[in-house]
Amino acid sequence: MKKLLMATAATALMTGAAAAEDIKIGVLLGFTGPIESLTPSMAAGAEMAIKEVSDSGLLLDGATVTPVRADTTCVDSSAATAAAERLVTSDGVKGIMGADCSGVTGAVLANVAVPNGIVMISPSATSPGLTEAEDNGLFFRTAPSDARQGQVMSDILIEDGVKEVAVTYTNNDYGKGLADSFQAAYEAAGGTVTISAAHEDGKADYSAEVGALAAGGGDRLVVAGYVDQGGSGVVRAALDSGAFDTFHFPDGMIGTKLEEDFGDEIDGSTGQNPGTDSPGADKFAEMVGGAFDTTSPYTPESYDAAALMLLAMQAAGSTDSNVYKEKVMEVANAPGEKIYPGELAKALQILKDGGDVDYVGATAVEMIGSGETAGNYRQIKIENGKITTVKFR
Repeated sequence: MKKLLMATAATALMTGAAAAEDIKIGVLLGFTGPIESLTPSMAAGAEMAIKEVSDSGLLLDGATVTPVRADTTCVDSSAATAAAERLVTSDGVKGIMGADCSGVTGAVLANVAVPNGIVMISPSATSPGLTEAEDNGLFFRTAPSDARQGQVMSDILIEDGVKEVAVTYTNNDYGKGLADSFQAAYEAAGGTVTISAAHEDGKADYSAEVGALAAGGGDRLVVAGYVDQGGSGVVRAALDSGAFDTFHFPDGMIGTKLEEDFGDEIDGSTGQNPGTDSPGADKFAEMVGGAFDTTSPYTPESYDAAALMLLAMQAAGSTDSNVYKEKVMEVANAPGEKIYPGELAKALQILKDGGDVDYVGATAVEMIGSGETAGNYRQIKIENGKITTVKFR
């Protein structure tokens, strides 16, 4: 009888182990390309949330969660699509935290996520065009649309007394969408855009582009580009030629590489990137404890994107994207108990018990009807060669 009981117990243990699912989540970011200096912190943020949930043992009756990284390159839609396809077909991911840059995000959504019925939550794709994308309810983003960023950028410059600017933008969905949004808001506020011209990434020399921008003139040069690519090339050419000595930097240009490459050469320059001074931001920084840069653009948004995906699975009781997609907005918004970074186990337990959560996270998440956040921004200024926070908007 004792042997029979032991055998029965062993069988039960094996059955329990088999029942505990290993859920794979894609972390699809530009580990190479024009934002490669930003993505290590973004990936670390997402993977911190994944580990927090996995370690809790509370997701869907003890499921573990494993991140699987893949590279979008940020700019090559074919490469990004192929990487996403591998995540879905070979790795069997149940959702994608990503993609990052707007153009590749749109390509992955149309060519992989929608055909395969896979939820995507992007921490950083900001093109206004994604708001209207055909997504079958599968696409969300924890970053606000550039329709909002353009307005914030205009407000900062007008308040600083800057009445004329030249604009250069990277020639893709992100750059064009942001440049157009900004110009509309700035001109409505009484500002003048003297010239708005695209630049291509990957060039060794941007003197011709800077010559055209200088001919247009302006009190400041707005650079809607990438800090690891053409945006920085334009800034260097502008400084070397004396065409401009102060700049305005949107999100894609803000990172430690900006300090490293230009230091106090760009003192007095301004900018903004998504950010908040909410309690969740402080809690996130405390959790990380210096392991990676929590002020790097879209790092807290990446934590929130992964957290929302896993909480939605718990709320739905399923890893099927077509089921848990219905719960993303629900766990992101009121009503429910407010949930901050480091409290994912608490949230999982509340959901398991049939309660409601209002995920605030690291970025004061509040999702609007199109599945994106309304948006908070950190206003910055370059002082003594360092990126300093002026205030939050």
